[in-house]
Amino acid sequence: MSSAADVDGRRTVGEACAAVGLRGGDAEPVRLAENETWRLPGQRVVVRVGRGGRLAGMEREVWVARWLEGQGVPVVRPLDVDQPVEIRGRPVTFWEELPPHRHGTAEDVAVLLRRLHGLPAPASGLGALDPFAGIAARIDAATTLDPDDRDWLRGLHRKLAGEWRERPAGLPACAVHGDAWPGNFVRTEGGQRLVLDLERFSVGPPEWDLTSTAVRHRTTGAVTSAEYRGFCDAYGFDVTEWPGYGTLARIRELRMVTYAARHAGRDPAWASEARHRVACLRGHFGPRPWRWRGIL
Repeated sequence: MSSAADVDGRRTVGEACAAVGLRGGDAEPVRLAENETWRLPGQRVVVRVGRGGRLAGMEREVWVARWLEGQGVPVVRPLDVDQPVEIRGRPVTFWEELPPHRHGTAEDVAVLLRRLHGLPAPASGLGALDPFAGIAARIDAATTLDPDDRDWLRGLHRKLAGEWRERPAGLPACAVHGDAWPGNFVRTEGGQRLVLDLERFSVGPPEWDLTSTAVRHRTTGAVTSAEYRGFCDAYGFDVTEWPGYGTLARIRELRMVTYAARHAGRDPAWASEARHRVACLRGHFGPRPWRWRGIL
């Protein structure tokens, strides 16, 4: 049985497709998270439905994709239609469906990041990186957590915001992806590497992108020591040797914890995982690495 959210999403997709001349009646859900992703069978089109208030951000994603393509970067391609469209306050974008693919390896991520970080950032259009985007709202929405845990997370948020402003100097600012995990850097069956999900693309310290893989190695153990060495060799820099790494790593961990907490109400297992992640940050499960299970 479909949930009310699924029904609402399907109706939004149908109306958005009609607005640009596509058939949306048989849309299939791919991922229903903070942003919904649907595919249109037989049309090789993927539809993304954003949260209310995200129109400008999703318009920027389309712009970034077209800019990256113009720079010769292999990137997911927006459909050649007038987009985004807005349906009852929700922005919708349309993308060419990718061929069969899998998540990128740590080396794939490094190769693509080195290419992205070498681009000449445009004079306008990207905006500055905000590593705390959405965190306050996630904490407020984390109703499955104890009030004490939510207050502790708010305090950590404030502390890290201060550390971010006072972080030590590092590599020159450049165009950054903003959410550099392997699901956003994929490899097709034909061997082509592609960049996806441009929601957080901006100008900022390249160390922020590199920290994502370092955290997957040091914090969660998802990346082995050998894989991490390969990542550093492919990129040419080890972010864990930079004095500001600890701050960026804790910000990334906070993002991972609050992401789980925001969605915890949808599944008891996710609620348990969210509480476990908070407990890890609070020092109840010893030193890193911690074993965190995936959400969504």
